Parts: sequence; C-alpha cells; structure tokens
Amino acid sequence: MAKTLKIRDLTLRDGQQSSFATRMTQEQIDRCLPYYKDAGFFAMEVWGGAVPDSVMRYLGENPWTRLEKIYATVGDVSKLTALSRGRNLFGYAPYTDEIIDGFSRNAIQSGLGIMRIFDALNDVDNVKSTIKYVKRYGGIADCAVCYTVDPKYPQPSFFQRLLGKKAPQPVFTDEYFLSKAKQMAALGADMITIKDMSGLIPPARISRLVKLFKEHIKVPIDFHTHSTPGYGLASVFAAIAAGVDVVDTNCWWFAGGTGAPALELVYVFCQKMGIDIGVNMEAVAKINEQLKVIRKELELSVFGKESPKPNRYAFSDTADQYFNEAVAAAKAEDFDTLLTISQKIEAYFGFPAPDELVQKAEIPGGMYSNMVAQLKQLKSEDILPRAMELIPTVRLSAGLPPLVTPTSQIVGAQAVNCAMDEKAGREMYTNKSSQFIGLVKGDYGKTPVEIDPAFRMKICGFAEEIPYDTTKYKMQPNPELPEAGGVKLAENEKELLLLELFPMVAKNFLTTSKKKAYEAAEADKAAKEAEKEATAAKNAAEARAAIAAQKVKPITGKTVESPLPGRIIDICVKVGDKVKIGQTIAILEAMKMENSIPTDYAGTVKQILVEVGEAVPTKAVLVEVE
Repeated sequence: MAKTLKIRDLTLRDGQQSSFATRMTQEQIDRCLPYYKDAGFFAMEVWGGAVPDSVMRYLGENPWTRLEKIYATVGDVSKLTALSRGRNLFGYAPYTDEIIDGFSRNAIQSGLGIMRIFDALNDVDNVKSTIKYVKRYGGIADCAVCYTVDPKYPQPSFFQRLLGKKAPQPVFTDEYFLSKAKQMAALGADMITIKDMSGLIPPARISRLVKLFKEHIKVPIDFHTHSTPGYGLASVFAAIAAGVDVVDTNCWWFAGGTGAPALELVYVFCQKMGIDIGVNMEAVAKINEQLKVIRKELELSVFGKESPKPNRYAFSDTADQYFNEAVAAAKAEDFDTLLTISQKIEAYFGFPAPDELVQKAEIPGGMYSNMVAQLKQLKSEDILPRAMELIPTVRLSAGLPPLVTPTSQIVGAQAVNCAMDEKAGREMYTNKSSQFIGLVKGDYGKTPVEIDPAFRMKICGFAEEIPYDTTKYKMQPNPELPEAGGVKLAENEKELLLLELFPMVAKNFLTTSKKKAYEAAEADKAAKEAEKEATAAKNAAEARAAIAAQKVKPITGKTVESPLPGRIIDICVKVGDKVKIGQTIAILEAMKMENSIPTDYAGTVKQILVEVGEAVPTKAVLVEVE
C-alpha cells in the first residue's frame, strides 16, 4: 500500500453532469476557481463529456472559453482533465485523424493537461490516434478500460441442455481487462484508468484488478466509479488499500448518489491509513461553501425544486468508529464488512441510499432512466419488465458491447423496440434504430465478441462486417451569414472543430453568437458615429466662439444692442462703413417676424460682434460705432 495518493476532482465536469445535467454556468465556476487553485488537487476534470455540448446548447457559452478561463485562474497547479471517446471524440461517428489532431492540439494549447480517452467497445484501435496526438502536443494520455459485467443470461431449459445448449461463457474476466490495459500501455498510455461508469464494481473485484494492473503495468493506475448502486465508497476504499495511484472524487455537495464518492470521506479514511492525499482541505472547505449555494441555485433552476442532499458536515464519535471499522475491514480484505460499513458511513452523512434496481439489473442508471422515459413517451410503461429481460439477448446478439455512452443507449433503445415488436405481434427487430444498425455493421469498431453473420444479415442486409471508412468523411458546410454581416459561420479552427463535433448545436450557437456580435457592433458603430457628430458640432461651435473672441476688441465707442431675443438673419453693414442715425444695421427674426435694428448713433462701424444665424438675447451687443 502506497503512503501517498493522488486525487482527481470531478466536481466541475462529471460531478455537475451526474447530478445537474451539466448546467453550471461560467459565473458559477468562476466563484470556485480561486479556492481550487489553493486546494492543489493532482488533477481537475473540467471539460469533455457533455460539457462542450451543454454549455452551447443550454447556456449559450463557448466551450473553448470555459477551458481557457479555468486555466487562466488555476494554471499548472492542477492538471486540467477532459474526457473523450477515442476516435468518436464526443459524437457517434468516427472522425478523421485531421480532426483528432486539431482537437488535441487546440485543447492542449487552451490549457488541457490530461486527456482521458476511452472507447465504448474497449476497441483499442479506436484510441490509437488520440494517444498519438495528445502526446505529440505535450499532453498526458490517460487511457480508460471500461468496466462492465457479463449479462445474466436466461439459463437453458432442461430440453435445451439435453440438446447440448450451454449458457454463454464469461467474457469480461480479469484477464480481459488486463489485456486491454496492456495493449493501451503498449501504445504509449501515460496512465490507465479503470473506468466504472455504472458503479457496478464491488470492492473485492476492484482490489483484485488494482493488484493485477500494478503487477503487470508500469504506469500509474486510476480508479473511477459512481455511487449509484451502493458500491462506490467501499470500492474506493478497497482500491486505496490495494495500492491504486489515483482516485476520482467529488467535493461534498456534489458527491454521492449518481456521482462519485465524497473527497472528505476518502480524506478521513486515508488519514487513518497513514496516507497523504496532498490536498489543502481548508481550501476544499471554501470550495464547498460556494458549492452549497450553487447546488441550491441549480436545484431550483434545473429541476424547479430542491432535491435530497447530505444533511451533516461534522464528524462524531459514531462516524469515527465507522471509519475505524472500515480501515480494519480494508486491511483485512473483509470486503463484505467493508461494504456494509461504507454504506453506513454514507447513510450517516445523509447521502442517497443505494439504487437497488440498478444494482440488481446491473445496468447504468442513465440507461434505465432513458428506457423509462422512452416508454412513458410511448405510453407503454407496462412492457418495461420485458424490455429489461431482453437486454442480455439484444446485447449478446450485438457483440456484447460494454454498457457505456453511446452503446448503453443503443442497446437499451433496441430492447424497448423489441419489446414493442413482441407486444404488437411482430417479429423482433422489425423496428431498429440506425445507431443499432451501425453498431452491428461495424461503424463503432470491434465488439468484444464476434457478431453472427446471420444476425448481421437480418439487421443490415449483408453478412460481412463493414468498418467505418474515414476517407468518405465529409466536412460540415460552413456558409456565410448575411444576418451577421456576411461573416463565416465558423471563422477559425476552434469554431470549425465545434461545427464538426456538434453539427446542429454548434450551428445554432455560432449563428446566434455571431448575429448578436454583429448587432452589438452595429449599435456600437452607430453610437460612435453619433458621438463623433456631436463632438464635431461641439468643436465647430467652440472654434467659432474662439474666432469670434479673437476678433472682438475692447469696446470704446457706442453700441447697437438687440431690443429683444431672436436670431440674426442678416447684417446690413460691414466694418469701416459710415452710418447715419436711424440706418438699419441688422435684421433680427423674433416670434417669426423680421425686425430691422437701427443705429441711434452716426459714425464708423468699428466691429461687428455677431454672425448671421446666431441666436442672441435681449441687449446683446450687435455692432460698435465710433
């Protein structure tokens, strides 16, 4: 067992994605960042996953700006981490090397330190390109082996056994996972993560896998899990006792339930184990002060109400005793006791109870909720039990893919389709999604087990696997936007990458943001023109006044004054003219009438003190006569 442990904080990506549908705004994140800088986590997962899509779709924010702003505050204190799906990056189609190259380069230049790379099929070929480009540009390639379990197949009947039919043999053995990890390490992986996206790995299994990986692989091993079925905290404790190098946690107010276990609980366990996690917990407390407020804001804005939350944040003698028992159980490798005590710890602090349905079904919670939502939409909730029963059959027929995004959604939706077919008296697979056809065809890569050619013929219309051909990839259209002054929809490489990875969402986001920018620029331009005209008028008036002031000499003679206020429309004399008493020297417009202004003095015009068009008050000096 190691004396130090590194912590990867997931709060700002996986944490908010698991609990709050990735709705944290940049302003909310900015509140936490100064304290994150002080906390000194080994790594912070802040990007990738659903973040780029969600910040554009729901918040109208630029994903690249989010990464850059976080890096500007945190710098290199913690390595910023993103999650990507290997060759699929964030979408469902495999991308060309040029796109993977550009994405990796721009992400690292924007501040990314670690790219966690996984493939939904654990197809190592699908992570090769990302490993290469991440390392080329100075990033750390963290390759994830997706943990999954073999389905609970219907057992052969008595007569089927008589005929020699056997239940399928296990596929997802310890040797399977180790083999995948070795292949990734051989490709240049700098780290290996055991990625338990469904929280299905029990403490005994993770202890065994960590020891196996540490024995055969020389790069650091990370463990990622979720708390949904109730194994999460106990499995993290077991992994630590087995010598794992890094564990993934969330800060208190975003931990537990569908998220990862709480850092604070891991910290206490490690203290009692004599393990240093290298995190400033005082700074973490300040992060939690912000997160408690943000959690309430998100509960009310995203879900319209407050949801259950941890109800204690202080340790007592009872809690201390629970942790002592957990440490003893972990050291003794008494995993049943460790699981029981760990669940008592989470219950004591008010974290959500284990989801027994997900635990028994052994499928991701998100996959189950998607199936329920789909059936509600179809008003066919009654077939949910049958759809659940069909998952193992559908999954095995499709090559036994791990149940992780996007394969979990593909398999779950197809199980629902098959149950609907049965209910309507149709043959199963009468209705099939294009994604399911693509999975069986070979679009997503090599499945863990070979697909029966006869099944592929039934689904796709041909028997041979046809891998996706990236040479046929077509870039997204990039038109000019007349409503935004004729600029291109994507004006630089980062915007082009958004358009490729999220075609519809990025198109809407870029169009809206460029239209707003153009309208703001036009309004600013108009305001500046108006300001310019006002300034010019002011300057002209000041210039006239200055000139007039320069022309005015001290008055020593007699003056002709305006008898009433008005506007000078004509001056009838010029400097040097001889004038007689009663002679008109100017015409004044007052109350829409023209008034002749005479001189009461004879003499010579010395100076004229007004201009045509000038407004004058009563008794304004118009002309000097001497």
